[in-house]
Amino acid sequence: MILICGLTFPRVNARKIPSAGIITQTGVNQTDQIWGAKNTSPIWHPLAVGETNILLIFCHLTPGFSRRLVNIIAMLNGVNVALGVSGSIAAVKVVELAHELRRQGATVRGVMTESAQGIIHPWAVEFATENPVVTDITGQVEHVELCGRSGWADVLLLAPATANTVGKIATAVDDTPVTTCATTALGADVPVVIAPAMHEPMYDHPGVLDAIETVESWGVTFVSPRIEEEKAKIATEDAIITAVASTAGSQPLAGQHIVVTAGATAESIDPIRVLTNRSSGRTGRAVARECRIRGAEVTLIHTGDDVHYAQTRSVESAAEMRSATFKSLDTGADALVCAAAISDYTVDTASEKLRSGEPRTLKLEPTEKLLDAVRNAYPELPIVGFKAETSGDEESMVAMAESLRNRIDLSFVVANNASVMGNTETRAILVDNSTTVVDDSKQVLGATIADRLAENIDDN
Repeated sequence: MILICGLTFPRVNARKIPSAGIITQTGVNQTDQIWGAKNTSPIWHPLAVGETNILLIFCHLTPGFSRRLVNIIAMLNGVNVALGVSGSIAAVKVVELAHELRRQGATVRGVMTESAQGIIHPWAVEFATENPVVTDITGQVEHVELCGRSGWADVLLLAPATANTVGKIATAVDDTPVTTCATTALGADVPVVIAPAMHEPMYDHPGVLDAIETVESWGVTFVSPRIEEEKAKIATEDAIITAVASTAGSQPLAGQHIVVTAGATAESIDPIRVLTNRSSGRTGRAVARECRIRGAEVTLIHTGDDVHYAQTRSVESAAEMRSATFKSLDTGADALVCAAAISDYTVDTASEKLRSGEPRTLKLEPTEKLLDAVRNAYPELPIVGFKAETSGDEESMVAMAESLRNRIDLSFVVANNASVMGNTETRAILVDNSTTVVDDSKQVLGATIADRLAENIDDN
């Protein structure tokens, strides 16, 4: 069987596509790792139509092909990232950061200050990016080639950025390759993302705070550091990737406040034991992150810790989930994604530990259905529902999802078999006026839901 598909990229963000030929590199540098076997290597042919580059791919389908194809179309696919490294000890993390950017589909080229080269050798950055590293600005005007108006980079990422570097950028001092690229990018309207790293007293210096405020006012995205051990440590790779993806991509949810519920709730039996379920919350967290990448302000209500991509409200029981959801909606929300596996039953909580070794009967009382309560309170609010079933019969799952959608007037419903709860991979069916099957990672499902939600909000 032959697959013919077209991948389109806006010309302003398009990678430099070679003439027609066999794909041999896709970030992992092994064709067979991506496509399943070397004799199924796809043939690509680039076309240019108007303001869009189209990449036609011809290949034989192999088992598991669809999952590998989606992995190629990753969070940063087609994005060119100029990675500026300055002289913080956090520069030792740059190799892994560059690898992660590439795993997410980006092409990366490094730029280093002299101080950074004293911490990590340019050869290490060259190895991580598989591209030469700019260590000096020469007659080849590397800063313009990278970050000029017609330059290579779609995003300039400064990670780590020292107090010295941030201060220079704020005053247009460009005396290193990194600050020269920053001055050029800001003048050329190339998006800039900065991940600062320094000791905490330096981060709290009024001059540094003023510099950050100034640069932020120019539209630069700052990825907040982690304050630990009296240090403003560089943000996690996930937080940096999220910021780059959000900056580089379209923002169909910009200006929207999306409330997302995720994970299991738990009903206390006694101070030690609870009734709960197998939900991990991965899908809900993926939806929240993907909504943030698309420009939304996100509130995540779950049983877990704080996350970098949303304001979080931590809850345990179904009642707490309901209360937190209404508090978030009452502040003004544009949509609710109810991905949480909320307890259907609760029990009266014993004040002390129930002794073991004795037969017991627990009286289960039904909890109030959150979707019904929200719809009654907010008749016009776009709501995405989830429906987990155990039958394994997809026709039955779709029928149940359609019934839920029609009863509560949901935008769409995500139906899945309960067997995927707790897994990283999933098979889900998005049910609205038609059905869409996602058989992939929960990250991909989250992206699909965020895109569908953006379409629904836009239609309204």
